[in-house]
Amino acid sequence: MRNESFYNTLCEINGAENVFRDEPMRKHTTFRIGGPARFFCLPQSAPQLAQTIEACEKAESPWYILGNGSNVLVSDAGYEGVVIQLFRNLETVRVEGCLMELEAGVLLAKAARLAGKAGLTGLEFASGIPGTVGGALVMNAGAYGGEMKDVVREALVMRKDGKILCLKREELELGYRTSIIARNGYVVLSALLELREGDPAEIETRMQELKEARTAKQPLEYPSAGSTFKRPEGYFAGKLIMDAGLRGYRVGGAQISEKHCGFVINTGDATAEDVMKLIRHVQEEVRGQFGVELEMEVKTLGF
Repeated sequence: MRNESFYNTLCEINGAENVFRDEPMRKHTTFRIGGPARFFCLPQSAPQLAQTIEACEKAESPWYILGNGSNVLVSDAGYEGVVIQLFRNLETVRVEGCLMELEAGVLLAKAARLAGKAGLTGLEFASGIPGTVGGALVMNAGAYGGEMKDVVREALVMRKDGKILCLKREELELGYRTSIIARNGYVVLSALLELREGDPAEIETRMQELKEARTAKQPLEYPSAGSTFKRPEGYFAGKLIMDAGLRGYRVGGAQISEKHCGFVINTGDATAEDVMKLIRHVQEEVRGQFGVELEMEVKTLGF
C-alpha cells in the first residue's frame, strides 16, 4: 500500500503518463545494460522536479537524476528507488549575444551544434560528448583540451530541500571530473555559458575534425559508458591497460575495446556483473603490474 500511495503521489506531480513502474534501465543507458527501476519519472518542469525530489525525501525513497544515461552502469537487479530523467524534458535553449542559457536536459552535442550555427565558438570540444548539460557540469566534462569550466559563467542548482542557488563559475569548484555539485548532491537546473564570436564555417570544420578523430580512436560502434576509468596522475588509463596485456580481454559479453583500451564495451549481451568482474580484473592487473590504482569514472547505480 505504501508503494501504491507513493506511486499515486508521483503521478499527481508529474502526470500518470510520465511515471513508469519497473522500467528497464537498459533502455535508458548508453551501455544498454540494467535491470528495472522501481519508478521512473519524467518531470516536465523545474517545479515538478522539485516536488518529485521532495516526495522522494518524504517517502524516504532513494532517487537518482539521469540525463542521457551515458556515464552510468545499472545493476542487473535494477534500482530500488526513483530514477528522475531530465533528458528530453528540461531542454530549453536561449541565445543572447555571446551568452547561451541551457536547461539541464539539453544534450551537449545539440548545444555545440546550436552554438556553431549562431556563430559562437568555445563549445566545439563538447560536440561528441553524449551527455547532457546537467551531467556535464556535475563532472566537469571535457575532451580535446576543453572543459565545462572553460565556458560556464554560472549555473542554477537545487538543493535536496528545494532551495535554488545561483553559483558563479568560481563557486562551482570545477576540477578533474568533480564539482561542488557532485560533492553536495545538488541538482543542476540550467547553465549560462559564455562563448566567443566565431565563423560558423570554421566552427563546423573543427567539429567535423573532432568527429573524425573520435570515430578513428573510440569504439563508437558498440554500446559503452564512455571512458571507464579516470586518468591516473602521470599516466593514461588506456595505455596502462594495454601495457598490462588486456587489450580485447573479455568477461562474458563485456570486453576491453581493441580500438581504445580505456573503454569497456558491451559486445551485445553483457550483464552488469560481466562489466564489474572485468573492471575488477583490470584494476587488479594494473595495480599488480604497475602499482597504479585505477578509479572508475563510470557511476554505478543499484549495486
